[in-house]
Amino acid sequence: MPHVRFATALSMPADFRFSEVPSHTVPSELVPAPSLGSLAAFSGTFRGQGFNTIFRPQNAKTPTALPEPVPSSDNILELNLTEEILSFSPPLGAVPNRGEVQGDVTLNGVPYLQVINDVTVPGQSVGIHFEPGLWMAVPALDDPAEGATVVRMASIPHGTTVQAQGESSVITGKPLIPPIDITPVVTAQPDKKIPFPSQNAAEGGTPRIPQDLGPCIAAGTITEALLTDPASLLRAHIAAQNITTTTVISISTAPAAPLFGGGASNIAFLLGDQAASAPNAQAVKMEATFWIETVEYELQVPVHQSVQSWSVIPVENEDGGHPVPEFVTPPLPAPVNAPRTIKVSVPQIQYAQQVFLNFNGLTWPHVSVATLVPATPVQVPSSAWA
Repeated sequence: MPHVRFATALSMPADFRFSEVPSHTVPSELVPAPSLGSLAAFSGTFRGQGFNTIFRPQNAKTPTALPEPVPSSDNILELNLTEEILSFSPPLGAVPNRGEVQGDVTLNGVPYLQVINDVTVPGQSVGIHFEPGLWMAVPALDDPAEGATVVRMASIPHGTTVQAQGESSVITGKPLIPPIDITPVVTAQPDKKIPFPSQNAAEGGTPRIPQDLGPCIAAGTITEALLTDPASLLRAHIAAQNITTTTVISISTAPAAPLFGGGASNIAFLLGDQAASAPNAQAVKMEATFWIETVEYELQVPVHQSVQSWSVIPVENEDGGHPVPEFVTPPLPAPVNAPRTIKVSVPQIQYAQQVFLNFNGLTWPHVSVATLVPATPVQVPSSAWA
């Protein structure tokens, strides 16, 4: 995405600090900012690529024009190859929350902005998602009795806001990324799947965007395997990578017991005629898993005689065109007279998200997956030369 200028998208005023409002004329001391825990890796700006699927309602009053018209279809399956920018601001610091039963607790968090473009058609980029929000670290509680959690507070301009809460953990090595099924189900009957012809990549003339996937199949970008399991894109990306540790963050608007809290809220248009139980496209649930991976790269440093200037170290793109970080080295202590190999570790963010939409008696999965790497050059630490 060379045409995009990367910068932190949201930031607080320089003189803004969360703290307690003093109850008397003596200023209160600043409360130390709580640990961000697993959210500490959310720093700076990341970029990357992914894949998005969504079944959209189809109405005869406002039909979607297709190259080959499809009569009497109640939905359109939209498929998007995506490019994404995920930008984090500096942490908020100590955010006081007042309590009646337990007493006060202090939160900390990171503002973010997520922007996603559709790039399915080469040379065309169309904005499809804009999401400002907060990731917040919540300490362990006595009342209610919940351990430490994280929560994502997101606002989506289609008319939905979500609070998705959950837990995090750290594992050694690569994550195990489970498959995802995009097949709709009968509402409140998750075992009754209702597949549609548009889910068959090779079948033409279906209510789908793009309707003809022949060029995508030939290019290996949107295939039957990808429609069967969008998460396969994530697994393919990390197959050849050396991942030393992974932080796993799992969140939901309806987390499993004993956790509770969160939810999704929709504008009236999305809710539709509630008396008739006829929503236009009600977002009833969102769940997501983020994998924050530490990827170790082996960099081949070429012969370099200058010790006065910064240098870019190229990285061989071994993973099929996906973005890789750019590495720079500061002025070296001495010339590099022969090629040498150094190892540098950088964070990488992968996620798989499902938003479940209700309309026309079915629950329709809206699936998004992506892999993101640092958008700005990564400075090679001096320890890499030891």
